[in-house]
Amino acid sequence: MGIEIKMKKILSVLKKEMMLTLALLAAIVSLFVTPPTKALLADIDWRTLGILLMMLCVLEGFKKENVLGPVVRLASGIHSIVGLSLFVIFGVFFTSMFVTNDVSLIIFVPLTILLFRQGGKEKYILPVISMENIAAIRGSLLMPFGSPQNLFLYGQADVSAGHFMLHMLPLCASSAVLLIIFVLVMYRKDLKETSGCDSASQNEKAALNRRGIVYLALFVLVLAVIVTRTSLWLYAVGIVLAAVFFNDRTLFKRVDYVLIMTFFCFFVFSSSIAANPAISEVLKKAVAGREYWWAIGLSQLISNVPASIVLYPFSDNFAGLIYGADTAGLVSLIGSLASVINYRIYVREYPGRGLQFVKVFTLVSWAFFIIVVIPGFLLSHWNFF
Repeated sequence: MGIEIKMKKILSVLKKEMMLTLALLAAIVSLFVTPPTKALLADIDWRTLGILLMMLCVLEGFKKENVLGPVVRLASGIHSIVGLSLFVIFGVFFTSMFVTNDVSLIIFVPLTILLFRQGGKEKYILPVISMENIAAIRGSLLMPFGSPQNLFLYGQADVSAGHFMLHMLPLCASSAVLLIIFVLVMYRKDLKETSGCDSASQNEKAALNRRGIVYLALFVLVLAVIVTRTSLWLYAVGIVLAAVFFNDRTLFKRVDYVLIMTFFCFFVFSSSIAANPAISEVLKKAVAGREYWWAIGLSQLISNVPASIVLYPFSDNFAGLIYGADTAGLVSLIGSLASVINYRIYVREYPGRGLQFVKVFTLVSWAFFIIVVIPGFLLSHWNFF
């Protein structure tokens, strides 16, 4: 009876988490193509998995202790609708660089819905959170740790954090300018329109408690591990897990293990396929020189994180791969897991309006995509190394 219950739970998770299901099936099939060996296990990027686990633990601590509460509190005091929109959009843009794109949306999208409801501006919610989605995708691309695909690809690249940021800066800076233009165009009929917000009704706690300070210290440790590429990363994992255990062990129940397992399965798939000479040769010929378009296209089927993992072994143009992966989220909801998270937050607040979200999201994102896709392709020929 106990086994049946466990199986039902597992099947329920796989049915709900289609990305994990796809990754698991891909991993299983690949093991028939290339039987598992010790070398295959060694090829799995355990360092990236360890860093991802540390980052997810720390970010759960951030959310629970409201570490970013003081920043969020500032929004309620902005009385211009243009100013409020720019604040929440660029709040996502800049925080996504440090706490990842999905976490920045988890912080700011509910706040946006709350503030715009309070001010009677619900008609602007969908276009604003669609622009927040763009801000999360394009802001996070600047940093090696801004998104899971950046974290993985930076781990493979033999470049400094400064060099990485220099190559990502043109995409990031131009996206910031475009977002400002989009906001001004949206409110072009009345740039002086008020937000209707009442700062007195916001009761976010501004004080940072002891646990919050611990999570900030752990966050700095994780960043140091990523930037320095230290071989002592396993010790850092132990420190973070021990600190979370003694600080608040309930956080372990909140960690997104589905994301970690999805990464693991795609690592198995990628390593298995790359280890097969015949398949590897075919894919290398197909992908090499077309990394930018392959990253954008494949991401629409399996999202940009697994697409990056799958395509990396067959890529010659690193810039094309990472620029394509960081542009893919503008095409569809599937292109980036952050977009799916945004969708989930909205439909929980507005059940039955999922189709409306998709329509507005697609319109805003494609308007942005059409502008940036060709410049991104041209920039992808800039030698990353």
